[in-house]
Amino acid sequence: MSENQRVIAGRYTLGSLIGRGGMADVYEGTDTILGRKVAIKLLKADLAADPSFESRFREEAQASARMAHPTIVRVYDTGEESSIDDNGTERRTPYIVMEYVRGTLLRDLMHERRIGTPEAIGYAEGILTALEFSHKAGIIHRDIKSANIMITDTGLVKVMDFGIARTMSDGSATQAHTTGIVGTAQYFSPEQARGESVDARTDLYSTGVVLYEMLAGRPPFTGETAVSVAYQHVSEAVTPPSVYNPELSAALDQVVLHALAKDRNERFQSAEEFREHLLAASLAPITAATPVVIEEPAPVEEAPSFEDLLSEDFFSAPVAETPAEEPKESPVAAPTEAFTPTTDTNPFATLGVEFETIEAGEEFKPVKVKTANQKPSPGLLWGIGSGVSVVLVGLLVWLLAFGGGGLTNFHPTAGGNAVFDVTGMTFADAKAKLATQNLVVSEQFEVSDTIDPDSVIRTDPPAGTKVADGTMITLYVSSGKTQTPVPNVAGMTEAEAQLALENAHLTLGTITEGNSPTVLKGQVISTDPASGLQVAQGSVVNLLISNGQVMVPDVTNKSLSDAKRILQGPDVGLVVDVAADPACPNGAAPLGVIVLKQSIPAGLVDAGSPITIYVGCTQ
Repeated sequence: MSENQRVIAGRYTLGSLIGRGGMADVYEGTDTILGRKVAIKLLKADLAADPSFESRFREEAQASARMAHPTIVRVYDTGEESSIDDNGTERRTPYIVMEYVRGTLLRDLMHERRIGTPEAIGYAEGILTALEFSHKAGIIHRDIKSANIMITDTGLVKVMDFGIARTMSDGSATQAHTTGIVGTAQYFSPEQARGESVDARTDLYSTGVVLYEMLAGRPPFTGETAVSVAYQHVSEAVTPPSVYNPELSAALDQVVLHALAKDRNERFQSAEEFREHLLAASLAPITAATPVVIEEPAPVEEAPSFEDLLSEDFFSAPVAETPAEEPKESPVAAPTEAFTPTTDTNPFATLGVEFETIEAGEEFKPVKVKTANQKPSPGLLWGIGSGVSVVLVGLLVWLLAFGGGGLTNFHPTAGGNAVFDVTGMTFADAKAKLATQNLVVSEQFEVSDTIDPDSVIRTDPPAGTKVADGTMITLYVSSGKTQTPVPNVAGMTEAEAQLALENAHLTLGTITEGNSPTVLKGQVISTDPASGLQVAQGSVVNLLISNGQVMVPDVTNKSLSDAKRILQGPDVGLVVDVAADPACPNGAAPLGVIVLKQSIPAGLVDAGSPITIYVGCTQ
């Protein structure tokens, strides 16, 4: 049987191939039971026997299944399909059944055309919303890139491929694990390039790279090899995106550069904070600047994944030559030619970077930079001197053009406005007051057990600091007491639910009985607020508990088909029998299509009770 004729788990038929990845192939499919189109990801046959890849594939399914959000591609089902190959050998194929999304990869969209600034901000907002949700669920994506972002036909963002995701509680969530460096070099954070442990701020850095790419029409760093790009993420300063796109405001420059800080402690600390600053910056005016002409390298296709370094060595490989030409509208050029593996050279030796010799099958080692007591090469000194000169001149031009608004926390002390003290005000009042000083305001929520919700706790920069017009002021606003999710207590007894609420530092409120055809008497049907919602610790949670009964409707004079549908439906759930009207002669068969009577009158009855409905008969 050919691949596209296969049926997985007895219910999913495979259609055409719609995508290939380093670890799996994705097919269009159909769920024959629910009658809906799905996407089916199959682990590649040559990897299915490798326990490490099979484990990562399984972790992807588990991570994705925990997250149900409109900005994240849903996972419906997962399992392992067994089949017999032509040699009579059993072959196991792990699979994941996912939501089928109609749209275009953000990577392909950027190949086709230039992304406008409002459009780029909207896409970045969608990515950050997805990350906010996944991070709260304890999942770090670790491979945010344009190829993992789908833009639907209606313009919505869908983040996908949690193939190398890790839980935040996983102490081994480092980049240098048994399968080598993972991720994609063009979107690497500095800590990923160094092989260090990662956290949620790693995803925010990669999102900053995607945002830069959309705004500037090119990535922040390009190079001849994956390693050279990773090295730049660790050591090189980022050129403001407005250098390549003069339509960008100083505030947007500031947000992008803050997201791409080398030190994760100097970046945005949460997806929510990143999104709020980005939206605030989108409202800032554009300040005219003297154009800065920078000779940029030829754009390259998205840098290869470091997973590929397990089987091929890219260190000394040349890149296909790119003919000199005027920049095209598409921000990313055609893919580079294949690299020729070698293992005996290190072109970065003159830069003070050392690599372990890599033999086939060995793990790639993170970047090691020579310490200060080792003598740098003359080439390195010349390069640093020239680079520093260019950067200093560029920064001087930039600062003069934008009035100091392009650097995070850069606030001139002479002249300008002294930031008003808005502590204790509501966010709306504080924003209105700061607007009179021509300042841009962003909102950042912060838990406080003492400050009333929606009241300003403090500002950054602090009150009294003199700043220029257009400077972004962050208002830290109280979100109230420490938040906690309402636990899912459905199906528990009252005592069990009370214990679960107490463990979550919540208070049991009122208990109300309700009807349910499926929940047993005495068990919880639902909570108010609903499970999963974030509420302040100590909040009251009310329970709806099943009384073990359902309400029987009056179905007389309805058609037989409608009566059966209602009585057997999810809201009633009775066992229905059809019989001839008792007024008919003995032995007469039911024939009519209109219900004349019902054995149980309208009203409450025990869930699952049998009921007989009577119709006309043969004479």
